[in-house]
Amino acid sequence: MNTDIDAPLDDAVETAPPARRRLPVLGLVVVILAAAALAVFFTRSGTPSDASPEAGFARDMGVHHAQAVEMSFILRDKTSDEPLRSLAYDIITTQSTQRGIFMGWLQQWGLDQSSGRPAMAWMAGHGHGGAAATPAGTMPGMATEEEMNRLRQATGGDAEVLFLQLMIRHHQGGVEMAEGLLKLSDRDEVRSLAQHIVDGQNAEIRTMKDLLAKRGAQPLPAA
Repeated sequence: MNTDIDAPLDDAVETAPPARRRLPVLGLVVVILAAAALAVFFTRSGTPSDASPEAGFARDMGVHHAQAVEMSFILRDKTSDEPLRSLAYDIITTQSTQRGIFMGWLQQWGLDQSSGRPAMAWMAGHGHGGAAATPAGTMPGMATEEEMNRLRQATGGDAEVLFLQLMIRHHQGGVEMAEGLLKLSDRDEVRSLAQHIVDGQNAEIRTMKDLLAKRGAQPLPAA
């Protein structure tokens, strides 16, 4: 009789522990899911990584701007045309300031100002083939060293036309890069400056095309 009564009790004791053991397992699942959610949050809103679109954009656009500033200094010293000198001055001041912002971002993010990654790697797979896709082997719109030498050696009206042709293509490349960043980043400060670049350089492209047409010349093929 006692044996019959004890049997269900023994069964209950043996079956209870598995049910209780499921609680820590469920707790572990909750912890893992919470950690994954935090990882997604910090990836999206935390400091950009070395391989992020934001870091790549800041580095590449900094180099891109540096060449535009150099080209503008060359032209400024070669022409007495006031609209052209004013344009060159605007490019020098605006893009030098923006380049400083890019370098400041990298410093704030704890990243080096240069990288061993190929130029435009941050846009690979997003509508741009990377460094090998451009004639200069760097970024869209960049002038080759041969083109830079031609600009340095040109004089008078030839220098003005060549500058406008090279800078229109240069700006078109800059707009392409900024629009690429807008598709890849959700950081407000980076998107704001990228949109400013798109708007400002498109406006300057229109101005330069007018100045080029007045000189009886045509733009180079687009970047």
